Amino acid sequence: MTPNILIVDDSLTVRMDLAEAFAAAGFQVFPCGSLAEAKQTLSSEHVDVAILDVILPDGDGIDLLKDLRATSSDRSVLVLMLTSEVEIRDRLRGLRTGADEYVGKPYDIGYVVARTRELLRLGRVAPTEGRTVVLIDDSATYCALLSQALEAGGYHVLCAGTGEEGLRLAAVRRPDAIIVAGALAGMDGVSLIRHVRLDALLNRVTCVLLTETHDINAELRALDSGADAFVDKAEDPAVILAKLQAILRTAPDSRSEAETRLVGPSRILAIDDSGTYREVLGSALRNEGYDVILVSSGEEALEVLSIQAVDCVLLDLVMPGMGGTETCRRIKTSPIARDIPVIVLTGLDDRESMLSSLATGADDYIQKSADLDVLKARVRAQLRRRQFEDETRRVRERLLRSEIESGESRRAREVAEMRASLVEVLEAKNQELGRAVQELQSTQAQLIQAAKMASLGGLVAGIAHEINNPLAFSLSHLATATKSLTRAQAELEPWSSEPAREHWLRAQDRLREMSMGLERIRELVVKLRTFSHIDEGEWRRVNMRECIESVLTILGHRLRDRIEVETSFGLPEEIECYPGLLNQAVMNLIANSIDAITDTGTVRIQTGTVGQDYQISVTDSGPGIPLELRERVFEPFFTTKPVGQGTGLGLSITYSIVREHGGELLLECPESGGTRLTISIPMTEAVLPS
Repeated sequence: MTPNILIVDDSLTVRMDLAEAFAAAGFQVFPCGSLAEAKQTLSSEHVDVAILDVILPDGDGIDLLKDLRATSSDRSVLVLMLTSEVEIRDRLRGLRTGADEYVGKPYDIGYVVARTRELLRLGRVAPTEGRTVVLIDDSATYCALLSQALEAGGYHVLCAGTGEEGLRLAAVRRPDAIIVAGALAGMDGVSLIRHVRLDALLNRVTCVLLTETHDINAELRALDSGADAFVDKAEDPAVILAKLQAILRTAPDSRSEAETRLVGPSRILAIDDSGTYREVLGSALRNEGYDVILVSSGEEALEVLSIQAVDCVLLDLVMPGMGGTETCRRIKTSPIARDIPVIVLTGLDDRESMLSSLATGADDYIQKSADLDVLKARVRAQLRRRQFEDETRRVRERLLRSEIESGESRRAREVAEMRASLVEVLEAKNQELGRAVQELQSTQAQLIQAAKMASLGGLVAGIAHEINNPLAFSLSHLATATKSLTRAQAELEPWSSEPAREHWLRAQDRLREMSMGLERIRELVVKLRTFSHIDEGEWRRVNMRECIESVLTILGHRLRDRIEVETSFGLPEEIECYPGLLNQAVMNLIANSIDAITDTGTVRIQTGTVGQDYQISVTDSGPGIPLELRERVFEPFFTTKPVGQGTGLGLSITYSIVREHGGELLLECPESGGTRLTISIPMTEAVLPS
C-alpha cells in the first residue's frame, strides 16, 4: 500500500524538492503552501505522514499539529517538523505538542526521506538486488567509469561528489561498502573514513580508499584511519572490483546489528550564550556531517534533553542564569542524560575552573581559543568513546540475554527431564498398581473358589457320612438275609409246589439286585469321601486316577447321555502335589470342556509323563477358541460365555494353581477342532515346595 504524505511549507522550492524526493521514494504526495490548504486536504484525503513548517503565511504549523493530535481520525499521523535551528523554542514546542521528529534547516532531503520511511517501518531505502556501494569522487568521469564496472559485478552504486555529501548519503542508505577518493575538497577521504568508524551505525561498513600517490606513508595513514583497503586509482576497474569482492566475502554484515535509534548522523547539542560563537560552532560541526542543535542557555539545554536524545553536549562554562557547572551537574544526575559525554568550553585559562568542571562530571575540557580542528577531534574522541561504551553495553546485554536464555533452556530441559522421569515413575507405579490389582483379583477369586470347594467338600463329606451309616447297616443285614435264605433253601427242597419255587427264586434275584445297587452306592460314597479329603492344603502324594474319577462323579449329572468321557491313565498313578488345588484345576478344565459342547460330543482325559513333566490333558470336541481371544483366556474375569453364565475365573485360577506347582498351562486348538488344555508340572525334586 502506497503511503500518503502531506508537505506543508510556504516555500515553493522546499515543497517541490521534498515532493520530488518523496515521489521517487514511492509516496503519494500532497504539497500545500498554507495552513488553510493543508486543512482542506486533510478533510478529503487520508494522510499517513505530515511534514510541517512552523512559520506559515496564515498560521502556525504547531497549531495544525495540535489539531491533528486532538482529532481521533488523525491522531496516528506521523509528524516531522521543519524549522530553522535558531528557533529553539519552536523545536521544543513541536516536540512537546506531539511531533514524532524534528529536522532543523538546512536539512538533507535524503535524510528526511529515510527518517520518514524508518518511522513508518517500511524498511530502509535500498536496492532490491545486490549489495549497495557508495562511490565518492569529485571526478564525474571516473565515477561513471567505476560505476559501470561495479554495476556489471552486481552492485548498486550511489555516487557523491564531496565527502560531506557522501557521509550523509551513507548515513541514509546504509551501504555495504564505501569507496572514497583520498583527495577531495573539504572533507578528504581519510577524514571521512574516521567519521564512519566513529558512527555506531556505520562502523562495520567496508571502506576502500582510492589514491593517486604511491607514498608508503599515505597508505599507512589511510589504514590507520580505519580503511579496509588502499587502491591506486590508476588500477583497472576490474582489479578494484575483484579487490572489493574479496573484502566483502569475509566482512561482517554491516546492517546486522540492532540499531539503538533511527538512521541519521550523530546529534550534538551546543550550548553558548554568544550567538556569534554558536553559529561558528554550528557551521564547523555541520561541515563534519553532524546534526547540530544550538541553544543559548542551560535552561533551554535541559528542556531539549528532556524530550530529545543527543550524542554529545558542548557546554559553555560561563553563562548568565544557570551556569555551565550547574548545567553539567544536572545533566550528569539525570537518569536519561547522564551517559551523554559533556565537553566544557570556556574562555578562562585557569586550573581551578578545569578541575571544578571535571569534578561535576564533565568528560572533557577545552578552551574556546583552541583551534576548531582540535575541538572536532575532541568531539570525535568522545563519540568514539560513547560508541565503544554502547557497543560494550550491547555485548553485555547480548551475553546476559544469552545467559538468561541458556538458563531458561537449561531449566526447561531439567523440568522436561524431571517430568519425563516422573512420567516414567508414574507409569511404573501404574503398572505395579495394575499388577497388584490383578493379583488381588486373582487371589480374591482363588479364595472365593477355595471357599466354595471347602464348602462343597464339607457338604460332600457330610452327605457321604450320612449315607454311609445306613448303607453299612443295609449291606450288613442284606448279607445276613442272603446267608439265612441260602441255609433255608437246603431244608425246603424239594419244593412242595412249583409256584413256591418261583417266588423263592424271584426273592433271591431281588436280593442280588439290591446287593448290586448298594455296592454302587458304596462306590459313590467312597468317591465322595475321596473328594472331600483332597481339599487338604498339605503337599502330599495322591492317586491322580482316583482324584479324576471323583471329579467325574461330581460332574456326572452334567454329562448325562450327551457327552462321552474317554480316559487314559498313564504312569505313575501317584504324584506329589497340593491335592485340593490340583483337583480344583482339573475340575475347572473338565467343566469348561462340558460347557464348550453344546450338543453331543466327547471329552478325552489323558495323564502320564512327558520327559521330566507330569501332564494332565483335557480335550473336548467343541468349536474351539478364536485366534484373537487365545491371548486373553487366562485373564481374570474374561469369559466367552453369555452374560450370567460365567465368571471368567476358571482358567485364571487354574493358571495360578499350575504356577503354584512350578508348571505351566498349555492351550492348543487342533486342526481337527476343539480345544486341548494341558497341565504340565515338573516331576523333579528341585521344584517341589519345601
